[in-house]
Parts: sequence; C-alpha cells; structure tokens
Amino acid sequence: MNDEKTTDEQELTERQPQNESTESRTDDSTDINENKDVNVSIEDTSSETDAEESQDSVLSKLQNELSEVNDKYLRLMAEFDNYRKRVLKEKTELILNGGERVITSILPVLDDCERAEANMDSQQDAASIKEGVSLIFEKLRSTLEKSGLKRLNPVGESFDVDYHEAIAMVPSPSEDQKGKVIDCVQCGYLLNDKVIRHAKVAVAE
Repeated sequence: MNDEKTTDEQELTERQPQNESTESRTDDSTDINENKDVNVSIEDTSSETDAEESQDSVLSKLQNELSEVNDKYLRLMAEFDNYRKRVLKEKTELILNGGERVITSILPVLDDCERAEANMDSQQDAASIKEGVSLIFEKLRSTLEKSGLKRLNPVGESFDVDYHEAIAMVPSPSEDQKGKVIDCVQCGYLLNDKVIRHAKVAVAE
C-alpha cells in the first residue's frame, strides 16, 4: 500500500514539471503573438502617418500653384483693363482731334482769304481780284491733295456704282456712249483711296 502511494507521488512529481514547462511555453507563445500584434499596429500607424504627410504635402503644393495662377490671372486682368482704357482714350482723342492736322494745314489758306476780303473793296481791277481768288483756290486744292484728298470728275468714264451716283438717265448721243457718264453734276472725292462722296452724274442709256 505504501509502495503504491509512493509511486503515485513520484508520478505526480514528474508531471508537475512537465505541466509547468507546457504552461511556460504557452505563456511564451502568447507573449510572442502579442509582440507581433503590437509591431503590426505600430507599422500600420506609421504607414497611415506617412500617407497623411504625403497628402498634406501634395495639398500644400496644389494650393501654392493655385495661388500663383490666381495672382497671374489678376495681374493679366489689370493689365488688360489698363490697355482697354488707354485704347478707348486714344480712340476718343482721335475722333475729337482727327482733323487737327488737316485744319492746321488749311489755316494759311484761311489767312489768304481774309486778306483778299480785306482788300476786295479797295481793289478796282477785276482781273487782279480774279487772279488772287484763283491763287487761293489752287493753294486750297493743293493743301487738301497733300492730305490725301482726290477729286472725282468721271465724265466720259463707264458708270461705276462704287464711285458714282446716277441722278439722271439721258438718251445716248451715240452707240459707244451707252452706259457712260456724260455729265457730272457734283464731283466726288476720295480720301486715301476711300470714297467719302460719290460723284453725282448723268448716265447715257
């Protein structure tokens, strides 16, 4: 009986170390798994932090680029507005003072007209008066021609609606005169090759 008890105690004693060893291995395995979980959690947190920093960097870069583009746009708009105002001012001045050069060139002719008028009463020679008026008229015509004015007197030319205005149709004196200008009632004028007044003419039919 005592021998059986001793044998049971020995077996119990031998099993205890084995159980302790098994429990120790289980605890070690649990610790390793926990360490792995912690490491994975740390790695995930680090990855998320890096991704957030990368997004913040891209967002900051885009905001800077947007700010630069907006600044350039505002500058261009301001420059264009200044240009538009300057062009409008120049156009207004051109409309108001466009004839200044021509008027200035005509002033000497006006001076001659005033002198001729002042001497008209004291001058008894009609030929001299006529000569003086002819000289003034020629001076006026020359001045206007220098400014780009050209006179249209199309008698004998074929009728052209771009330059002539027919105010009368008359029987043609001959076959070869049909469709041609046979009389000019009012001369037309070109200014730098642009029609500013059509010649009023009578056309043969």
